[in-house]
Amino acid sequence: MTRLNVYGKVVAITGGSRGLGLHCAEILVKNGAKSIYITARKQKGVDDAIQYLQKIVETYKDRDQLYHKGQDIIIRGIPADVSTGKGVVAFLNLVQEKETQVDILIANAGASWGAPLDQHPEAAIDKVLELNIKGVFLTIQKFKPLLVKAGNEDYSARILIMGSVAGITPTFGGEGGTYGYLASKAGVAHMGKMLALELGPQNVNVNIIAPGFFPSKMSNGLLEGEFGQHMISHNPKRRIGKQSDIENAILFFAARESDYINGAVIPIDGGHHLGDSVPLSSGKL
Repeated sequence: MTRLNVYGKVVAITGGSRGLGLHCAEILVKNGAKSIYITARKQKGVDDAIQYLQKIVETYKDRDQLYHKGQDIIIRGIPADVSTGKGVVAFLNLVQEKETQVDILIANAGASWGAPLDQHPEAAIDKVLELNIKGVFLTIQKFKPLLVKAGNEDYSARILIMGSVAGITPTFGGEGGTYGYLASKAGVAHMGKMLALELGPQNVNVNIIAPGFFPSKMSNGLLEGEFGQHMISHNPKRRIGKQSDIENAILFFAARESDYINGAVIPIDGGHHLGDSVPLSSGKL
């Protein structure tokens, strides 16, 4: 029986203190990563996430005899604005204090803003594009040497870019005109494909995870009321995403077993990006 794991891997996650980023950290801790490094915008977010992940370590280290193979587990974080080169370098320096390579980089930090077209402020577009596109680019650029050093023929280092089905189907932007968000998620998906071509020969895989709606601070407002009910009723699975949905995908794309998948955009939305599901009928096709 195949057991997916990331035993002994070094992981760096931007925006790893809550939501999907914290889910990523949690599943990798549970399955053997030896080092987890995260960013958040505020120190309290970093501290709370580290405390939460440390509790998971204490639970799992005695449950699995192979877990970390007796190694101490490093969980560290830093408040950093990774939409800027200064913030990315601060995160990189934190990692380099203890690590000489990074096996898994998850570029997850992101932002959104919604407003009607004629009321949409320039500053909002700037904020979203700077974090969701420029920040992803700078993070990959600065971490590339550590990733290339980690990759080999047995295990390619991994870059996972947190995209969105909103970058595939514009109707997933929600209400209020999230123009910058849609554009940024389409942009990072295309950029990720180019990076997959460039870095694949260097034993670094690049894949784009494209979640649909999951409960998070960013999406909870959209999911309230009629819009949330619409998203559920028109989803082929009749639900929104749950934590295990994103965790299982992340673990697979971080594990050795997915080594030959490179440059993929993976929707995790129950098939909702394909369009409205066919309603049940009396049996007529």
